[in-house]
Amino acid sequence: MNINRRLLAGSIAVASAALCLGISSNAVAAEKFPERPIMFIVPFPPGGPTDAMARILATELTRELGQSVIVENKAGAGGNIGADYVARAKPDGYTLMFGTSGPLAINKPLYKSISYDPRTSFTPIIYVGYLPNVLVVRPDLGVSNVKELIALEKSKPGKLNFASSGNGASSHLAGVLFNGMAGTQLQHVPYKGTGPALNDLLAGQVDMTFTDILTAMPYIKAGKVKALGVATARRSSAMPQIPTIAEQGLAGYDVSVFFGVVGPKGMAADRVELLNQAYAKALDSENVKKAFAAQGLERGADTKPAYLAGFVKTELDKWSEVVQKAGVKLD
Repeated sequence: MNINRRLLAGSIAVASAALCLGISSNAVAAEKFPERPIMFIVPFPPGGPTDAMARILATELTRELGQSVIVENKAGAGGNIGADYVARAKPDGYTLMFGTSGPLAINKPLYKSISYDPRTSFTPIIYVGYLPNVLVVRPDLGVSNVKELIALEKSKPGKLNFASSGNGASSHLAGVLFNGMAGTQLQHVPYKGTGPALNDLLAGQVDMTFTDILTAMPYIKAGKVKALGVATARRSSAMPQIPTIAEQGLAGYDVSVFFGVVGPKGMAADRVELLNQAYAKALDSENVKKAFAAQGLERGADTKPAYLAGFVKTELDKWSEVVQKAGVKLD
């Protein structure tokens, strides 16, 4: 009798355990993603091109996922504050970042103290594309193309200058890379932002600047600045009449601002795949394509997470070398 009771008790315990296990498995299987809003971190202030593109993308992504995608700006330290926030977030797919060249490539070698590594601190989701930079000069400089600019500079070394939006900005490093590849000595004049730099170029106080094509386009069309070359591997679809700097003698010259979506490291593969597909569909929507084309953004051809991972490494290696040659370090 005691043996039978023990057997019965054991059977009940096993059945209960199996039932609990079944409930647990079903709960996991029934878990949906996303079940709550996704935070889409922009590591720059509101109102800029990065913020504008993130909000366009978030609106379409909300439709794709059936859940709100909320843009939150966490600006500061060239994008490092927002990037650090995402790197430290729980890797559940509910905190993502719309990253750019700064926090994902340039800042690592540029800043003396940085809390994350773009290669290991994030899970790549999708490569979005890039915003071409363009070299523009004051109209009375007397040059019409890159070769003429190089010849003019070499006829009076160190006399020409270029404005940037600040030390370590892509517009600064674009000039550093240009000097290194062309053998020129263009002098750097840093400003606190793109606006002041462009204003002084328009006023004839500086000779040239490297800036994004969206910002430069109206001034190019109005004849207030002269575009000498696009700083990308291919011509810009927004202004295809402008040749690239690379095709004018500086093969390999490419200083575009790229964009990619990342999350914290350690995200589950199924959530990465789901988010990757949702972003890809959003990017292919007519609303996003039209809006991004108006912004001057060039879409990336490869949207797989592995491509973004490899691209970040390549860009980081390139800018590490440029920053080292420039001898620039920021606190």
